[in-house]
Amino acid sequence: MNIMKYLAVALGLLALGACGERSQPRFVKHLVFPKEATLEQKVSMAAHLVPSPQQLEWQQMELTAFLHFGINTFTGREWGDGTEEPQLFNPTELDAEQWVRVLKESGFKMVLITAKHHDGFCLWPTKTTSHSVASSPWKDGKGDVVKELRDACTKYDMKFGVYLSPWDRNAKCYGNSPEYNRFFITQLTELLTNYGEVHEVWFDGANGEGPNGKKQEYDWDAFYETIQRLQPKAVMAIMGDDVRWVGNEKGIGRETEWSATVLTPGIYARSAENNKALGVFPKAKDLGSREMLVDAKELFWYPSEVDVSIRPGWFWHEEENEKVKSLKHLTDIYFQSVGYNSVLLLNVPPDTRGLIHEKDVERLKEFAVYRERVFGDNKVIDGQIMWKAEGGNSRTYALAAQSRLNVVMLQENIANGQRIEKFKVELREKSGWKEVGEGTTVGYKRMLRFPEVIADSVRIRLVNTRLEAEIMNVAAYYAPVLEDEVSTVSWNNWPRTSWTKLSDVPLVVDLGKVLQVCSFTYVPKDALAKPDMAYKYKFFNSVDGKNWMLVPTNGEFSNIMHNPLPQTVQFPKSVKARFIKIDAVSPEDKPAKIEMEEIGIIVK
Repeated sequence: MNIMKYLAVALGLLALGACGERSQPRFVKHLVFPKEATLEQKVSMAAHLVPSPQQLEWQQMELTAFLHFGINTFTGREWGDGTEEPQLFNPTELDAEQWVRVLKESGFKMVLITAKHHDGFCLWPTKTTSHSVASSPWKDGKGDVVKELRDACTKYDMKFGVYLSPWDRNAKCYGNSPEYNRFFITQLTELLTNYGEVHEVWFDGANGEGPNGKKQEYDWDAFYETIQRLQPKAVMAIMGDDVRWVGNEKGIGRETEWSATVLTPGIYARSAENNKALGVFPKAKDLGSREMLVDAKELFWYPSEVDVSIRPGWFWHEEENEKVKSLKHLTDIYFQSVGYNSVLLLNVPPDTRGLIHEKDVERLKEFAVYRERVFGDNKVIDGQIMWKAEGGNSRTYALAAQSRLNVVMLQENIANGQRIEKFKVELREKSGWKEVGEGTTVGYKRMLRFPEVIADSVRIRLVNTRLEAEIMNVAAYYAPVLEDEVSTVSWNNWPRTSWTKLSDVPLVVDLGKVLQVCSFTYVPKDALAKPDMAYKYKFFNSVDGKNWMLVPTNGEFSNIMHNPLPQTVQFPKSVKARFIKIDAVSPEDKPAKIEMEEIGIIVK
């Protein structure tokens, strides 16, 4: 929208104020509030912010899949350091069609591949580096994982996306900002030129040290321009302005999730200043309420994506085959992501064979069957008739006779904006009307769960809206209650009653007797990241508490700050120890504090 047209629309809305809607001007993806705008005028403008066609199509997919696959699959690490030998990459049965077929049958609409992770190993034969499949024994160096996945997506009519890590721990030019930016753009150009249509380009903001010990200054503007030029229909996720990271890797969205948000995307130079002024950041609870609009200068259509792995780690590890998330866990994630106005990006990592493992396949099929069972039986009659209403209005919908319910779903017509600020749900039982729940934002889809009720009608009350909301779907379901599997996972087989803590920082523990220790596990308390949590570490063993030996390990709890789940470090061989010492630093390179209860050991 050019500046004169923009000002005309903005001034028209200012004149309109809160008096109603005489026309339907729209702001696609972004708007700037005039300096003199009142809160009510800002609310009117916010009601007219709409997604781009690509963003709308992306939101409607609901379920997308990540495939973390690469050199880490063969080393057992989460983050490689770039020194791995390409010869390690040698999947014996790689079948991209199996990946896509399994995901398609499980209801997923798009697949994204880790074309390059932080280790710098490329899954396509790039011209930029020898650190790629071209230097591996797989298919005698003539293979191309990205092409095989692209071909499989074409065959099964699945959308296709790529992840290209900005952080490259192998590239010698990383840290030489102009040179590496050219290097990265060349890699990006290869991926966006040689593999047909790309529907999503996924960048994280990872920015650690390279081989030269320097950090890189990324040229996000040039990266973004490259994508727009080569794949103009692709959405740019996380470090872009199309799709926003929800703020965690647990699979949990916000109950109040605004797609029309005051958070300025990190790709813009002004983002740090804007977000600091408003006190917002990706993990903030409130990104778009009226309170946030008061001081906001601009607003973005910036919907959230919830990313989580089906396993504890993001790459496949054999020891996690029995730790695939339960059906109940996956279902809870679904209700708290797709059901919270977000798109779920579920990671399903192929194994060393190059196949999605049988345990993951089984769980995905169970997940698909459960969703079909629940959402294939909508109890609401005529719930898809468009209902336009403002706050204070309500509508009653008839249900199938004697409907047993514990889920109600609402959907707004987000093609015309996100407008519901608060709603209530009531059900009519034999004894009369009963309020079963309330919510705030709706957006593309909001699912509300509550204890089972038998009813013949459902009533939706709109408490607050931004102008006139458009409710395009009201549905109600019964979701059978699932019991979680009893976990048999143990991180520790030597009783802590025998332990004595001798020091806090570094953590020194007397185990009580000399043992043969095979591995240790770091288990962040309550699965929460904290500023002084451990990131890089050294593990020492001693039999007398005086003479210490450093145990050779990779020395890094990779991604622990974003995915604070248990990480097990297997020793090359068991070590004799009565005393153990863990000397660690935090992600901010400060002394880390590890509680004794956060450590487990496995002994012979």
